[in-house]
Amino acid sequence: MQQSKPKKWIGTRSDSQRAFVSRSVSESKPTSKASSSARSSIQQEGAFDAQVKLLLVVHGMLAAANALSGAFVSVYLWKQTNDFSLVGWFALATQVTNALTFFTAGKWAKEGNKMNLLRLGIALSACFYFIVLYLEEAAVHYVWLLGAVQGMATGLFWLSFNVVYFEVTDRFTRDRFNGWAGLLGSASSMIAPWISGMLIATLGSESGYRLIFSISLGIFVVGVCVSFFLHRRPPDTEYEWWFGFQKLREKGNLWRVLIPALAAQGVREGVFGFVIGILVFIATQTELQLGNYSLITSAVALLAFWITGKFLRPKHRGYSMLIGSVAMTAVILLFFWELNYLTLVIFGIVVALFYPMYGIPLTSQVFDYIGKDETSARHRVEYVVLREIGLNLGRIFGIVVFIAVVSYTASPLALNGLLLFVGSFPIVAWLFMRKALKRSAEGS
Repeated sequence: MQQSKPKKWIGTRSDSQRAFVSRSVSESKPTSKASSSARSSIQQEGAFDAQVKLLLVVHGMLAAANALSGAFVSVYLWKQTNDFSLVGWFALATQVTNALTFFTAGKWAKEGNKMNLLRLGIALSACFYFIVLYLEEAAVHYVWLLGAVQGMATGLFWLSFNVVYFEVTDRFTRDRFNGWAGLLGSASSMIAPWISGMLIATLGSESGYRLIFSISLGIFVVGVCVSFFLHRRPPDTEYEWWFGFQKLREKGNLWRVLIPALAAQGVREGVFGFVIGILVFIATQTELQLGNYSLITSAVALLAFWITGKFLRPKHRGYSMLIGSVAMTAVILLFFWELNYLTLVIFGIVVALFYPMYGIPLTSQVFDYIGKDETSARHRVEYVVLREIGLNLGRIFGIVVFIAVVSYTASPLALNGLLLFVGSFPIVAWLFMRKALKRSAEGS
């Protein structure tokens, strides 16, 4: 490769203009007037092209389908047995399969058509709800099967989505993209669960669940169709199976702090992703109130994601992440006073307000480091796989701790202590990320 002409890693002209405009690349290589103009436009205006917008639409559809039924799947399983550990095993099967899917599908994502991976992930999500509809109440006897299908679906989708997301954004547009993605997710989480709760309350448990699962299935089918309008991404060089793990052995490599931070992020996600919805249902004994809870908290999150995505800059990421992680941990102390619908709503509002301050900097920082130079970006698939395995290891750890505790005791004090333990890991993530965040602030 000639030094005077950096390789165009991305297929289209607009995408290549977006790629690799990080500080290190701009300082080390000469930049053409056209490229400088493109970079300046992106940095100042943060404009999205049609493919970026379509990627956000696909993300929004997936968020809507999952929001419509996602929280209610755990409640549906819990209602059959009133067993926390059963739901825990379902979540564990999902995360284990998810990690294995990321690792094994990385070769396809790099050397093959990653758009087909994305479509297959959406299609498997549709299959998941088809199986749930087919099994009905017998689904509780097949939690490992259901978890495996869901894990494969989410693994394939997010592997391809994250690679494409990296290719069409840069350090100047990444926070804004994450803000819009969070905005769409919050809007979906605000409206869809409320509709689900209303339908279940109106039609009755059996018919209501069947309807919302059917609607989710239909949205995923439409999502597959819409995804065909996304341009095919060109295949890359040979996939290196152990590249990411080899980097962890290099002394001074920043991934040695990024992976523990991502694992810490996953510990909280693995448990809170399903347990809060169940606690809301236990406190109210109605899916309608679970829908109302999502409506309230997601409305707050929608505003918070918009504000954070609009105003957050790389130099502010460290302070933002610290404030967000401390607030999300401190609010869990409310549960030791009393765990009821009111305290759960207060908890949800506080988390909705501060999660974007924590989550957006962490996500953007990791992808900035993947794109720090051309050599690193050439292995973007390997790094995305490494990132997701780090997250999944944390989720698996959190879920295993959850299963161990609830299998031993179901006392409120033990459950609250468990939630405080896993819920404090965002602070651990910030502690590991301080070095990377400081570098980002100094380079802004």
